[in-house]
Amino acid sequence: MNFESRIDLSELHQAVTEIREQIGKIVVGQPQTIDLLLTALLADGHILLEGVPGVAKTLMAKLLSRTISVDFSRIQFTPDMMPSDVIGTAVFNPKVSDFEFRKGPIFSNIVLIDEINRSPAKTQSALFEVMEERQITNAGTTYPMSFPFLVIATQNPIEQEGTYRLPEAQLDRFMFKILVGYPNLSEEIDILKGHQSRAKEDAGKVEESISSVLSSEQLYSLRAKVKQVIVEENILEYIAKLIHETRRSKFLYLGASPRASVAMLQASKAFAAIRGRDFVTPEDIQELLPAILRHRVALTPEKEMEGANVEDVLKGIVQKIEVPR
Repeated sequence: MNFESRIDLSELHQAVTEIREQIGKIVVGQPQTIDLLLTALLADGHILLEGVPGVAKTLMAKLLSRTISVDFSRIQFTPDMMPSDVIGTAVFNPKVSDFEFRKGPIFSNIVLIDEINRSPAKTQSALFEVMEERQITNAGTTYPMSFPFLVIATQNPIEQEGTYRLPEAQLDRFMFKILVGYPNLSEEIDILKGHQSRAKEDAGKVEESISSVLSSEQLYSLRAKVKQVIVEENILEYIAKLIHETRRSKFLYLGASPRASVAMLQASKAFAAIRGRDFVTPEDIQELLPAILRHRVALTPEKEMEGANVEDVLKGIVQKIEVPR
């Protein structure tokens, strides 16, 4: 069925297509991961990428940042890192005989935090304010972040030594937790062919081949378009029922917060716009639900002992709630 869009999404569609093409120059496969990265970018949400080493988590974050004409910084989290290493610290300036705030690497537009679970809770707490309120408070003075501000964090689910569990309050601030898996056989062959064809090039030059697609002004305009995407009242009720059911499930001891409902609403608008629609469907909600909820809910100990996982419980919740028509 053909329909005429009530919102002009041509610019957004062109930008999304070009970003996919630019990232696809180097990254093979991972179409769902790239679409979720673009969704979070348009919905103003932070991203947690989880996967074993070597599946291009860091590379995808770096390439996404290169497609946008904004500042980029990378922070490698380690066990001995302090909060001041992230947000900055007050340094005495003898010229003015006073302390001045020296900004840390978090003051950027796109911030890649590599191996985020390698720092203890004290350092993680430095991210609470900036991820939620887009500002840093130091010695009673507030420093707002410039637009846009996006945190992309990576973590390894396998290695346990030297890692720390992320606080639930911090996990709740990530819009998505994206699981990055292994490539299939044909994709791995393509990866090898790509490396072979670029064997004579430096790694830095390969990344420099990625062209900028968007400016911060254009991204601001696209986000304004995304906010106009229509969400019918029955879809709002569907979101609320799904989130509410996570709090009632006998298999979960921690349900999703209202922040999850808001994240679902914002993400579904961006996801629909990427798909070329000016309205949200129940299928959009169902497709986004695992990435939005898998890090916000927790299984009961009994369910964990049975060998169940969060994904199965979420599937059961989706099947239980009636789909609006």
